[in-house]
Amino acid sequence: MKRVAFTLVELLVVIAIIGILVGLLLPAVQQAREAARRISCQNNMRQVGLGLLNFESTFKFFPASGWTTASSTNPSGKFTCWRAALLPYIEQRSVQASYSIQLNWWEGSNLIAGATVMPTFICPSTPEQRPVLSAIAKSPRPALTLTTPLARTDYEAIQGVQPSSISTTLYNANNRFAIMHRNSRVGFKDILDGSSNTVAVVESSARPWVYRNRLSKPLFQNDQGIGWIDSEGAFSLDGANADATLEGCGIANGCSRAINAKNDNEPYSFHPTGINILFADGHAEFVAEQIDIMTFAAKCTRTAGEIVE
Repeated sequence: MKRVAFTLVELLVVIAIIGILVGLLLPAVQQAREAARRISCQNNMRQVGLGLLNFESTFKFFPASGWTTASSTNPSGKFTCWRAALLPYIEQRSVQASYSIQLNWWEGSNLIAGATVMPTFICPSTPEQRPVLSAIAKSPRPALTLTTPLARTDYEAIQGVQPSSISTTLYNANNRFAIMHRNSRVGFKDILDGSSNTVAVVESSARPWVYRNRLSKPLFQNDQGIGWIDSEGAFSLDGANADATLEGCGIANGCSRAINAKNDNEPYSFHPTGINILFADGHAEFVAEQIDIMTFAAKCTRTAGEIVE
C-alpha cells in the first residue's frame, strides 16, 4: 500500500530545518531594520543641518548652543536653546508661534511648546523612554514638576573639548571650541579647520535618563538635556573609561573612549557600532565607536589646526 502521510521523524526533521532557517534569518532582518533606522536618523540630522545653514545664511553666524545673555537673536537675555532658534528653518513655525523669547524656556507657555514632539530631533533607534514629568534643578532654573511631559531630543550641540580631559598641550581656552557654544556668534569665516571637518551636532540619546554601556540606570537622572527645549543640554567632549563609571579622568588614566560609553553629557547612541554626527557644512556621517579619542577631539574644534590621519 502507498504511504499517504509523513512519519513523526520526517515532521520533526522539517520543523528543525525551518527553525534553523528562521534562526539564520532573524539577525539579518534585525540588521536590515537597524540599517533603515540609522539612515532615518542620519536624514533627521541632515534636516537639522539645513536648518543651521539657513540660520547662518540669515544672520551670518550659527546659533549659540544656548543663550544666557542679551544679543541680536536673544534681545531679552533669557535662557533659550539653539533648537528653538531653528524652528522657522525646519518648517515648525506653528511651534515657534507658541514659544516666547521674552521668557526663559522653563516658564509659562514655553513648556507647552516644549511638550510638542519633534520627529526631526528624535532618532528611531532610541528605545521608548519614560515620560519626563520632572527635572532636577540647575541654577537658575528651579526643579520642575510637569503635568505634560517634555518632548525629548536625541541630538545635541557639541561645544568643543575639555583641555584638562583631552590634552592641555593641544587645547586651551582660545582653541577648544566648536561652532556652537554658550552665547557664541561663529560664522563660516571663523571655522579655520574647515566646515567639513568640524562637528556641529552629535547624538546624545535618551537623556535625561542615564545609560552606561547600553544599560539603563533608573535611579539616576541628568539635570541637562531634559527636552529639546532645554538650553543647558550642550556639552564638551571629556571622554570616559571602558566601563563608563568615570568621565574626564584623562586619557592616561583610562578615559579614552570618545563615544557610546555614557549618555550623560557625552556622545551616545543606540546604534550597535557607532553614532551619527553632523558637520558644520551640513553633511552627516556615521562614526565607528572605536574611533580614537584624539581623532574625534580634532573634529570637535574649529581653530586648533590639528593634523588628523
